Amino acid sequence: MRGRGAKIAGVLPLFMLFIAGTISAFEDIERLRIWPLPAQVSHGGRRMYLSGDFKLVTEGTKYGDTSGILKEGFDRMLSIVRLSHVISGDWNSSGSGGSALLQGLHVIISSSTDELEYGADESYKLVVPSPEKPSYAQLEAKSVYGALHGLQTFSQLCHFNLKKKVIEILMTPWNITDQPRFSYRGLLIDTSRHYLPLPVIKNVIDSMTYAKLNVLHWHIVDTQSFPLEIPSYPKLWNGAYSSSQRYTFEDAAEIVNYAQRRGIHVLAEIDVPGHALSWGKGYPALWPSKNCQEPLDVSNDFTFKVIDGILSDFSKIFKFKFVHLGGDEVNTTCWSATPRIAQWLKKHRMSEGEAYQYFVLRAQKIALSHGYEIINWEETFINFGSKLNSKTVVHNWLNTGLVENVTASGLRCIVSNQENWYLDHIDAPWQGFYANEPLKNITDKKQQSLVLGGEVCMWGEHIDASDIEQTIWPRAAAAAGT
Repeated sequence: MRGRGAKIAGVLPLFMLFIAGTISAFEDIERLRIWPLPAQVSHGGRRMYLSGDFKLVTEGTKYGDTSGILKEGFDRMLSIVRLSHVISGDWNSSGSGGSALLQGLHVIISSSTDELEYGADESYKLVVPSPEKPSYAQLEAKSVYGALHGLQTFSQLCHFNLKKKVIEILMTPWNITDQPRFSYRGLLIDTSRHYLPLPVIKNVIDSMTYAKLNVLHWHIVDTQSFPLEIPSYPKLWNGAYSSSQRYTFEDAAEIVNYAQRRGIHVLAEIDVPGHALSWGKGYPALWPSKNCQEPLDVSNDFTFKVIDGILSDFSKIFKFKFVHLGGDEVNTTCWSATPRIAQWLKKHRMSEGEAYQYFVLRAQKIALSHGYEIINWEETFINFGSKLNSKTVVHNWLNTGLVENVTASGLRCIVSNQENWYLDHIDAPWQGFYANEPLKNITDKKQQSLVLGGEVCMWGEHIDASDIEQTIWPRAAAAAGT
């Protein structure tokens, strides 16, 4: 989700061109292929070429790159630009002259750390060529993760000239300044409905970097399956579809590390108390009864011990400041229909609705004890919003106007309204993906600051490893441009 009202010298925003119907008057618009659209862009009319040994230079940077994050990002950028083309052209014979040859990219990062913190500065400034070193492009960023965004933008400026067999950058000089509009720019994947192999998840992460998304929301478990190893309760993954459709604890750590090195947080979700039938495959005591298996048993302290064990294990690998506890679509009739739970409700003078509140709030306290802030689906706010912990982020997916109410109450919010940003809704018009506005009808600055951002959701009921990427893209990129 990028800045609206981007300032562009030399071109007009695409939507303005569509309205005006004057594309022919701006022929260079066809060459502006930067997405998401940066906050500020200006360009000229010259052409430059990349040297065959185009290199990374970091003179003057405070970032030591001891972990290799920047170098890996640079190498990935070059592989995207080159695409296995044979770079064999003669720049001088193309009339370029020595001054039009880019020898490398000079990257200057002002922060020495590569710790991925939520809300860290992701801004960058890209100048092609550098006024100080005309044979180099220059990329400045506060953090290495801002620099990674700048590398993605640089890659989009590059084109392979099939006739001349060279990589060229058109419309130089470029002067690009950019920063994300929102600190949370997410994509949800669902590995419960259909298992996704590790290479597929890594491919999704790679594709997120191209659109500068920064949160992978991993909806790991649900009613259908529990594919993740939980060392504290090893029988939980008995709920997996099969032994070959599981993620070890090390697999999960690998995914988190892979994402982190690309500037992407991994948000882990366990959806409680509903959407949890698979938990009881390994621990039947979590079910209200064998015939009534969902939601989790609110009356059993063992239920909350398991949640505590899961979140304790999560805290060892999922280092994002948030954890998602779900809380949506909870049908509580199973509790009253089970005699011993009905007796527990009577003893504690609770209705089904009050027991639902009790469960969510108790789970929140457990998450807080492990250092997490909490995200819950919007039903928790609708039913007992005033009782939610002040560190709760409400995840909107159903109701129009909910974001206004959430932020007016002082809580934070993430937008995933299903009519526009549910990727499994194949029939949703593409216009909705572009036009969706997380701050719709919110004019108060304080309330606006409580909207962390948005997330597109790729629910897994009808997709698997064979078609997930073509179902996510290109629509998710439209949301990334918000």
